[in-house]
Amino acid sequence: MTVLAGIALLVWLGLIASGFWLTSERDDSMDCPDPRQWPDVVAVVPARNEADVVARSLGSLGAQDYPGSFRIVLVDDNSTDATGETALGIASERVTVLSGAPLAPGWTGKLWALSQGIEAAGSPRWLWLTDADIEHVPDALRRLVAIAEGGERKLVSFMARLHCQSWIERALVPAFIYFFKLVYPFNWVNRPGPFAGAAGGCVLVRRDALKAAGGIAAIRGALIDDCTLAALIKRQGPIWLGLTNRSRSIRPYKGVGEIAAMIARSAYAQLRFSKLLLAGTLLGLGLVFFAAPVLALLAHGTARWIALAAFALMVLSYQPVLRFYGRSPLWGLALPLVAAFYLWCTLLSAWQHHRGRGGMWKGRAQAQIHLEAGQ
Repeated sequence: MTVLAGIALLVWLGLIASGFWLTSERDDSMDCPDPRQWPDVVAVVPARNEADVVARSLGSLGAQDYPGSFRIVLVDDNSTDATGETALGIASERVTVLSGAPLAPGWTGKLWALSQGIEAAGSPRWLWLTDADIEHVPDALRRLVAIAEGGERKLVSFMARLHCQSWIERALVPAFIYFFKLVYPFNWVNRPGPFAGAAGGCVLVRRDALKAAGGIAAIRGALIDDCTLAALIKRQGPIWLGLTNRSRSIRPYKGVGEIAAMIARSAYAQLRFSKLLLAGTLLGLGLVFFAAPVLALLAHGTARWIALAAFALMVLSYQPVLRFYGRSPLWGLALPLVAAFYLWCTLLSAWQHHRGRGGMWKGRAQAQIHLEAGQ
């Protein structure tokens, strides 16, 4: 038991040293002056069955106080609700609404819609790829462009603040950011090197860099499209990913099932649909999140004290994200239980994949599309 507790402690010491858990990578912490000349930007919004939120989202885009040329292209991705009609009611000289073509073979739905919107955007310097359930404060685009132009970056992404009001959201949603940062440490993404990541709800990308990388077609079957895009663009130059309060998800999660579906949609894809990696993940999560609390309760003597130290580091690592979401620090004590839920969602993702229902989102099982595309 002492050896196992010691291994758990060493793992947590390494994770703490990596800095993944900190929330210092934020848009309001960047010292970026306004550019001398504001470049032209086109926002591209893929929308499928978003009738309940699209008016609010489009309204926030239309209210941007951006000094340069700015247009919005929304692509209605074959919605079965009133998304298209609602968006058309907001259409203007600044807002263009397109009726998306039927899904092409080998493409995931969102990327197919984005490809049509990007084609319609013309030749702006920047493309702002944002989801139809994200609301932005009026200076969001100004901040994105200032960070991008100030650092000569090819891509800037804000991790939109997720909806976190109901009890179940408060219990499970902050952990989504925590585990995302564990897999894609923001501080590693933002420095030179192979690590790349982005948050698909809010991505500003240089059009010429995207074109040089092969365009959206280069990732047409990607299930984790945001991070795949980031990896593609980072080969062209620096990228930046950070937390923000300027962009917020306005779609509430109506229960455990919707949160589980969000996680399960891409969890097995993250493991490259590998049973071996799935088994390794189960063992790894067991060691990282369960060994310390179990040994702290059941072990004695030196093993218990070492396990308690590892558990204390685990609880500490969750505090910055909890603070960012305004949650009690006591939620840190529940992290092993929350990790168990995310582990269950990963198993669910694998099970759905082997049933031919992998990557299910908006009525489409997109994991099969991913595999057919050869990604």
